[in-house]
Amino acid sequence: MTGPAVQSPPPAGRQHEIRHGDQVAVVCEVGATLRRYAAGGEEVLDGFDVADRSTAGRGQILAPWPNRLDGGRYTFEGREGRAALDEPEAGNAIHGLVRWLPWRAVSQDEHAVELACVVPPQPAYPWRLELGVEYRLSDDGLAVSARAMNASDAACPFGIGFHPYVRAGEGVVDTATLAVPAGRRLVSDERGLPVGDETVAGTAFDFREPRPIADTKLDTAFTDLAVDTDGRARVEVRGDAGRGVDLWAGPEFGYLMVYTGDTLDPESRRRRGVAIEPMTCPPNALRTGTDLIRLAPGESWQGDWGIQPRGT
Repeated sequence: MTGPAVQSPPPAGRQHEIRHGDQVAVVCEVGATLRRYAAGGEEVLDGFDVADRSTAGRGQILAPWPNRLDGGRYTFEGREGRAALDEPEAGNAIHGLVRWLPWRAVSQDEHAVELACVVPPQPAYPWRLELGVEYRLSDDGLAVSARAMNASDAACPFGIGFHPYVRAGEGVVDTATLAVPAGRRLVSDERGLPVGDETVAGTAFDFREPRPIADTKLDTAFTDLAVDTDGRARVEVRGDAGRGVDLWAGPEFGYLMVYTGDTLDPESRRRRGVAIEPMTCPPNALRTGTDLIRLAPGESWQGDWGIQPRGT
């Protein structure tokens, strides 16, 4: 005799919907992932359906390190970290430890939701780290405020990034116009690990002035960011009739990873959106120490970024 059917929760857990005017955003329990953002009836992000889980990092939070970590191993002030190689074909650990963890809703109203999680000491990261994130909608679009606090008895290394895929209309990104206010880009090896950097001037990676993406393939970390008078760096993506988005990042984020999705599976998802990833440090920072944040016991960090729809 069988009992009543049990309805399973969505793969990404509880869904937190917030609204402001004609804007709506959905944040998931798993990973505090930004699953959807729409404005004026148009999808701002290339997100994923409620019946699916995030793939290719869509909308996820990347902490306590963003991007790749060579061999999954590092040493920080005498403590060794050994992370699982979740990019085994390249021998890397990638995108940190929190994107598949459940995040607890701390507060929610019509316009905003705040979530939190704890990274306990473990082989991959032998410190206790408390994380929080707030997503808030207003007339200025979607603002994201992230915080971290070292709750362990020794200093810990920290980096964070975010992984939204923005859209500029229907179809592939080839006809979209992109502007990235970066003077330099990191040069990476075949494993996606930085081996140097170079100026973008005179190269195919110079998007300081808006120009069509065309057939340019990007999986590129940009730095040396120019900022506006408010201290924010702004990436512009525009499609037909000027419709698109601005993604801004506060001064805490010194790197912007831009990915045109050329290696996504299935192929039907390729080049449908542009991943613009604010990061506090470059790939492999836990190994190299480059722009890695050091949090003393009890010390906190906070950073902000956001998305502003244009022409919707």
